[in-house]
Amino acid sequence: MSKQITPYKDSALGKKEQVAQMFDTISGNYDGLNRVISFGIDIKWRKKVLQLVSAHNPKTILDIATGTGDLAILMTNTNASKIIGLDISVGMLDVGRKKITAKKLDHRIEMILGDSENMPFEDNTFDAITVAFGIRNFESLEKGLKEILRVLKPNGIFVILETSVPQKTPFKQGYAFYTKNILPIIGKIFSKDNSAYGYLQESAANFPFGQELNNILQKNGFIDTKANSQTFGVATIYTATKK
Repeated sequence: MSKQITPYKDSALGKKEQVAQMFDTISGNYDGLNRVISFGIDIKWRKKVLQLVSAHNPKTILDIATGTGDLAILMTNTNASKIIGLDISVGMLDVGRKKITAKKLDHRIEMILGDSENMPFEDNTFDAITVAFGIRNFESLEKGLKEILRVLKPNGIFVILETSVPQKTPFKQGYAFYTKNILPIIGKIFSKDNSAYGYLQESAANFPFGQELNNILQKNGFIDTKANSQTFGVATIYTATKK
């Protein structure tokens, strides 16, 4: 990205601290609002991530930027005996823990407060690592990717689900209108943090995607990188592995 995009333009805090503050603020409305914004299609995308991870039959899974735990919960459909959700937002983790307890999944999923750029895990710990709609919130993308590579086992799978920008007409124009004009209005209606969804739109529009993100993954040591565009290009699923 050409510039560092942060949630609060006038804040003296770094991006990491601002992102934690933002998600703490919107955590109560996050799940419902996401369904509205994506028209529920994000559920379908997450199921595709599940299929990719399941094919590797992992025993240990780490879901980074887990938020309220949707993807971590979905990963219980694999044969993994240990699933860890990591996030920097206390508010999001609290919502996630309640969902996990309600589903009686506490024995399968552990939610941990932590920084994706400095994780409390040994080298080569996880068979699979996922990040859904969180990688663009890293303060340092390269530092975060190197840390992910460190804790991923050799031949393990790394899957990213992230927004991208449609490149074909008329989807490109429709996406631009929706994200610039409609999404911020929806965010203001449902959220008490007026800056949050403006930031999410701006960060999505400026984050590298497709081959550009594949190149960044390769630069930071990942191999077998692939990008699979979803729903006319509004999201992309990336897969990579480690030597």
